[in-house]
Amino acid sequence: MLDKNNKNRLYIASCLALTVTAMTFAIRAGILGQLSQDFALSDTQLGWINAMAFLGFPVATMLGGLLYNTFGAKKLVIIAFIGHLVGLTLTISADGFWLLLISSFCIGFANGAVEAACNPLIADMYPNQKTTMLNRFHVWFPGGIVIGALISKVMTDMSFGWQSQIAVMLVPTVIYGYLILSQKFPETEAIQTSTVENIKGLFSPIFLFMAFCMTLTATSELGTQQWIERILGASGASPMLIMAMITGVMAVGRYFAGPIVHRLNAYGVLLYSAIVTTLGIYLMSTATGSMVYLSALIFALGVTYFWPTMIGFVAENIPQTGALGMSIMGGAGMFAVSIWNPIIGNWIDEARQQAKAVSTEPELIELAAGQATLQNLSIFPLVLIFAFTGLALYMRKQQAKPMCEKVS
Repeated sequence: MLDKNNKNRLYIASCLALTVTAMTFAIRAGILGQLSQDFALSDTQLGWINAMAFLGFPVATMLGGLLYNTFGAKKLVIIAFIGHLVGLTLTISADGFWLLLISSFCIGFANGAVEAACNPLIADMYPNQKTTMLNRFHVWFPGGIVIGALISKVMTDMSFGWQSQIAVMLVPTVIYGYLILSQKFPETEAIQTSTVENIKGLFSPIFLFMAFCMTLTATSELGTQQWIERILGASGASPMLIMAMITGVMAVGRYFAGPIVHRLNAYGVLLYSAIVTTLGIYLMSTATGSMVYLSALIFALGVTYFWPTMIGFVAENIPQTGALGMSIMGGAGMFAVSIWNPIIGNWIDEARQQAKAVSTEPELIELAAGQATLQNLSIFPLVLIFAFTGLALYMRKQQAKPMCEKVS
C-alpha cells in the first residue's frame, strides 16, 4: 500500500512524463513548415510523418495494456523514457522523409507507453476520484502543449532551426526519467482484475461504442491542433499563439473538472463538448484576423474534457476492462488520428489546387485551403452530438433501473 507522500510523488512524476509527451506534439506542429521547406515535402507527406507518431501511440498503448498486469507501471514508463531519447535523437539527425517517419514512430510509441502506464496507475491510486484525477492528470497534456508551442514560436522567431527545437525536449526527458527511476511503484499484485477478464470486457457493446466515439473525439481535438500551423497560417492570426491559448484554456478547465463532472455526469460533459467543439471548428473555418482567436477559444472550451472524460467514463462504468480498457481507448483515438492525418494533408493539397483556379495570390490560396479543411474537420464533432445524445439517454435509462436489473 502506498503512503500519501509516495502517491503524490508518483502523481507528479506522471504529470512530468505527460508534459514531455505534449511538448513533442506541439513542437512537431510548429516545425511542419520548416520540414516542408527543408526537405521539399508536400502536405500529404507531412501527413504520413504525423501519422507515424500517432500510429506508434496505439501500438504502445495496446501492448502496454496487455502487459500492464505483468510488467507494472514502472517498467512501462522506463520503456517510454528510452523511446523518447531514441526518437528525439533520430529526429535531430534526420536527413529526409524516411528517417523522419521512423523517428516519429519512436516518439509516438514513447508517448503511448506513458499513457498506458500512467492512466491505470492514477485510476488505481485514486479509486474514488477516477474521472476527477484523470482530468487533473491530463491538465499536463495541454499544459505541455502551451510550453512547447511558446518555445517553438520564440525559437522560430529567433531563427532557430527545427533541430534545435527538438533538442530542447531532451532536457525535460532526462529530468522525468530520473524522477521515475527514483520512485517506488505499487506492486502488480495489487491489480484487481485479470487480463482475461479485461479482454472479455472489451467486447461489451458499451465499450465498443465508446471506442468508436473515441476515434471521433481524438480526431476532432488532435487532428485539428496538429495541423494548426498549416490551416491557420494565412488567417491573420498566429497559429502557435492560438495553440498556446487553446491548450491553456484546456489546462485550466481540466484542473477544475471535478465540479463540472459531478454536476453534469460524464455523458453530459461529453455531449456539451461535442456541441461546443462543432461550433468552434465551424467558426474557425469562416473567421479571419482577431476573430480567429475568439473562434479558437470556443473550440478550446469544447475539446477540453473530451480525452480524460472518455477514459474516466470507461474506468468508472466498465471497470472490468481495467488498465487494458483505458489503454485501448487511448490507442483507438490515436490510431484514428494516424489514419486521418494523411487524409487531412491531402485535403489541404487538394483545396490549395482548387483555390489556385480562382486566385493567384498565395495568402488567399492558403487561407481558402485552411478554411476548406476546417469545414471537413467539423463533421467529426457533429456526428458526436448524435452519438452522445444517444449515450445520455441510455445512461439515464440504466440509472433509473433497480440495481438488480442493471447489466454489469
